[in-house]
Amino acid sequence: MKNRVVRLCLMMLGLIILDQITKSLVKANFEWGESVAIIKGFFNLTYVRNPGAAFGFLAEAHTSIRRPLFLFLPVVACFWLAWLIWTSRNKPLILPVSYSLILSGAIGNLIDRFSHGYVVDFLDFHIGNNHFPAFNVADSCISVAAGLLVLDFLLTMKKNRSHNVSNPT
Repeated sequence: MKNRVVRLCLMMLGLIILDQITKSLVKANFEWGESVAIIKGFFNLTYVRNPGAAFGFLAEAHTSIRRPLFLFLPVVACFWLAWLIWTSRNKPLILPVSYSLILSGAIGNLIDRFSHGYVVDFLDFHIGNNHFPAFNVADSCISVAAGLLVLDFLLTMKKNRSHNVSNPT
């Protein structure tokens, strides 16, 4: 199981590096607000600065609220996630991978918040004038992890249901 934790740490490191490299490339090659169509009418690369949380939540809140909320709480959450990874290391792989993805995303976005005061987003999907909020690699890690956690929950429910049917009390 020690190897599992090492592999999870390597995965997290790779994702954090990928996140930071892609954000650096966007900052170096785009003006703030600049957008380039990759798939016309569906996908753009757009340099967005997000001072808020996911989907711009609390982006307009005063700095005295945003700073502690988006710096202190995520740091605490990172320690909690590290503990979850460690305690789930012997469980089915889906749980520690999910926690590792969330931690990777949290660290990637925290690096931005500490260094810039905002998160760099650039993946911009839309259909016509309907835009999904721009996001980044770190956000993608968190979203994939959420899907995996839902999947784990559903699989656990199914397993428990079939166990209860075959072993009624």
